[in-house]
Amino acid sequence: MSTGTAAEGGAPARAREAGALWRLAAATLDGNWEHDHTVPSRTLYPHQWSWDSAFVAVGLAHVRPDRAWRELRTLFAAQWADGRVPHIVFNPALRAGSYFPGPEFWDSARAPGAPDVATSGIVQPPVHALAAWLVHRRAPSERSRAELAWLYPRLVAWQRYLTDRRDVGGAGLASIVHPWESGLDNSPAWDPPLAAVPADAAVMRAYRRHDTAHADAAHRPTDLDYARYVALVDAYRAGGYRDDGLDGRHPFLVECPLLNTALGLAEHALAAIARETGADPGPHRERAVRITAALVDRLYDPVGGTFHPRDLRTGRLVPARTALGLMPLALPGLPARPVAALLAEACSPRFGLAARMDRPLPSHDRTAPDFEPLRYWRGPSWQNLNWLLWRGLRAHHRFDLAAGLRDSMIDLVATAGCHEYFHPDTGAGLGSPAFGWTAALLLDVLAET
Repeated sequence: MSTGTAAEGGAPARAREAGALWRLAAATLDGNWEHDHTVPSRTLYPHQWSWDSAFVAVGLAHVRPDRAWRELRTLFAAQWADGRVPHIVFNPALRAGSYFPGPEFWDSARAPGAPDVATSGIVQPPVHALAAWLVHRRAPSERSRAELAWLYPRLVAWQRYLTDRRDVGGAGLASIVHPWESGLDNSPAWDPPLAAVPADAAVMRAYRRHDTAHADAAHRPTDLDYARYVALVDAYRAGGYRDDGLDGRHPFLVECPLLNTALGLAEHALAAIARETGADPGPHRERAVRITAALVDRLYDPVGGTFHPRDLRTGRLVPARTALGLMPLALPGLPARPVAALLAEACSPRFGLAARMDRPLPSHDRTAPDFEPLRYWRGPSWQNLNWLLWRGLRAHHRFDLAAGLRDSMIDLVATAGCHEYFHPDTGAGLGSPAFGWTAALLLDVLAET
């Protein structure tokens, strides 16, 4: 990919393009605002999603910081008593059946410690502390310090939920109980552990999938995958969404590189928030070091030079080489050897990172036989993964590669608009149009350009 006519026309053309993209992104966020939160899209995702809201807050900090704080407050108002932040907070104004799996499917009201508002019972990566710190840093004020003070104990409780209740492997990493908790819903990384979950695609006849009404079924998870997703929710819900004894009863338990990278990043952000609010940053720094060490010890393959999820049911690393394996590069304390190996992996033909990129960064190894350029998380390029990697490249002083990835992110929206995800070869827009985090993270990289 290249910056095309904007680059050839010099600084005035680049400024005009940046201004037009800035207005497009800001208008997209305005259009997705829903009274106290942002919906990811007006079509496929009509409720509030957890890590979407964190990414959206990062972008809102540049244009509407008051809404950024409202976004995070609304999400954390739905925090469970055990500290978990649910991956969906449902809008009660929407009619029943308008989304599947909806509130009647999750039935959170029956679970001990659930909030008054209907939510799901699972989680997503804890990128919220990083988002809160970036919102404050972009627009510092007395209001932002008060918001940090309100959020800080809730963010700490969220971290403790993951590090204590979800440390099923006992090695200092959090486990996911469902592929949806990784954020990369049907990545090839989940195929081996998911294959062990008993399910029949016929089970989906009892439900109406909402996603395939708004997107091409060939771009979405299969009915068999969805049946397994439903079976996992059934199993977790049957136990009241409790986490004690998961190793003895739950069929899907995996240590995810992305979720645990976010866990470590959150401790770094909490150290900064603690310092700003008068708390002790030391314990957060120490926990960040421990999480990073556990990631390297548990999930890094020194032979292959990348990170992999660990299936706790088998004890083995999942062999697929996906963008999940690159995400630990976002950690500033990652040791030099894994950093060098991940840079080589990212720049290899599998992912194609370069100072000047001719194709977007894919979410899965584009040389693999199961690479699918159109199917959700099995090949397409996503701006939130690009953004996390962009931050990591800068943290490790690879500003040349960071600039190439930033230009690629900008080019994707300049060519195709604020789509949910993008074709990893052509850059064509895929999934939902007017997607929240695509707009928000575009604002953040434009602000740094």
